[in-house]
Amino acid sequence: MALVSFVWTPHDPTLVNAGARLRDVGDPQHWLGTDKFGRDVLSQILVGARTTLFVGVVAVGVAGLLGVPLGVVAAMAPRAIGETVMRGMDLLLAFPALLLAIMFSAVYGGSTLVAMIAIGIATVPTFARIVRSGALQVLSTEYILAARAAGRSPWGIGLRHVLPNVSSLVIVQASVAFAIAVLAEAALSFLGYGTPPPTPSWGRMLQESQELLFSAPRLAFVPGLAIALAVLGFNLLGDGLRDRYDPRLEDRR
Repeated sequence: MALVSFVWTPHDPTLVNAGARLRDVGDPQHWLGTDKFGRDVLSQILVGARTTLFVGVVAVGVAGLLGVPLGVVAAMAPRAIGETVMRGMDLLLAFPALLLAIMFSAVYGGSTLVAMIAIGIATVPTFARIVRSGALQVLSTEYILAARAAGRSPWGIGLRHVLPNVSSLVIVQASVAFAIAVLAEAALSFLGYGTPPPTPSWGRMLQESQELLFSAPRLAFVPGLAIALAVLGFNLLGDGLRDRYDPRLEDRR
């Protein structure tokens, strides 16, 4: 849906048409009806998918680029440095993505960029903790001892041995974090701290449908279903990737 929205939408998702307000599902010109401003719901869902997934991609990218190196450093550095890094991650973990985004919005104003950065930073501790745990297991293996005995530098060991062996954990966590990012972006837009109008967003579609919840429940049902399916899909993808790449499940396959 997100890819299709780049080349085709039934109507302009931001076009206000007072004469077509609250058209019902099944209308020949508006398959999923229209909202209280006469905007086409299907077009908004298509473009909203692009917005939501873009936020997820950037947020997970930010979390991975910061969290993976911090996790590796915490595992390979001296104990004092590693503990300091992880205590910093624990402190950051105390701030949920929504709270962090609200704090950022109070300073920089609500926008898509603020939502992406806030969600990404809030997800960094999860990546760091998982990567550190996997890296410690890799560092205890015999081939790492052999690499150290051969005189390889810590940077060489980290890049050539540790990172490739924790990549499966990063891939699985990225898929799960993507689902969390989609949900967080929808929540931020619902609260008014995410993607600003007129850019379509699933969360803001939910927020705008509140006053018509009993007279036109489809306006809340359609974006709510889109959010639920996206989150479910990425969670199932994460479970499948874990089953495929987790070495602890090797005996079950």
